[in-house]
Amino acid sequence: MSLTAVAHLNFTGQAREALEFYRSVFGGQATIVTYGDFGMPAALPDAGKVVFGQVTADNGFSVMAYDVPGTDGPATPAAPTTRRENGTTITKEPFFLSVRGATVEEVSPVWKGLAEGATVIEEFGPAPWAPAFGMLADRFGVTWIIDVAAGYQG
Repeated sequence: MSLTAVAHLNFTGQAREALEFYRSVFGGQATIVTYGDFGMPAALPDAGKVVFGQVTADNGFSVMAYDVPGTDGPATPAAPTTRRENGTTITKEPFFLSVRGATVEEVSPVWKGLAEGATVIEEFGPAPWAPAFGMLADRFGVTWIIDVAAGYQG
């Protein structure tokens, strides 16, 4: 048997925009299905929101997302709670999404794409433990770690 873990992001009305943004950064195909597509009457406020969404790319990237019904969030997310101090990550967030590649050239375009409209927590560049590392909270408030595998076998 083979298992795959895929992050499933919950939004309050921004799932379509987020999925389209992630597809533009990572490539691949986006699947977006609305509550209306599943039969919710078009007159209801949530009918146009995403009940199932996924981006899957040939490079191995995959993420899922939906809009929590009955919610309408702010157009811009709250400021990230994660920060770096003296080489340490301080956070109250329950998770980060990590994208790891084999070379700086492979992950640099991902960093550049996600950084548009993001809050940079730690600039992308060489780190003591990896050829490149960076952390940011994207325009949707999702915190990402982008790095290059260094072969560390802890």
